[in-house]
Amino acid sequence: MASVRIREAKEGDCGDMLRLIRELAEFENLSDQVKISEEALRADGFGENPFYHCLVAEILPASGELLGQGIGSKIIKKVAEVALDKGCSQFRLAVLDWNQRAMDLYKALGACDLTEAEGWHFFRFEGEAMRKLAGK
Repeated sequence: MASVRIREAKEGDCGDMLRLIRELAEFENLSDQVKISEEALRADGFGENPFYHCLVAEILPASGELLGQGIGSKIIKKVAEVALDKGCSQFRLAVLDWNQRAMDLYKALGACDLTEAEGWHFFRFEGEAMRKLAGK
């Protein structure tokens, strides 16, 4: 069984964070959506007023498949712990509609599917749409 250590990210982790963002985007067939650089991750997460908080899961190698070993549950539990420690009343996750395994995990851990329960849809403004709105 794999051993997992979860810690707060450090500025030196930004290269690995970007690699993992790219790997996740490729897995989700959304590689064209990655528009951030290592420098932006560093500035946004480790500057004077951080825009995000990041945890790093260090998974010590184990033979065989990592799925089903409770790693995702450990990560989500740590996110909940950090969120509560920072005074948050909730945290939200975005999941693609085909990723049933992730949705099942989050529901099993007590998350509410806002699309099912409340009908929420999330929207994004970017690029040209943002410039047009801002008159730039």
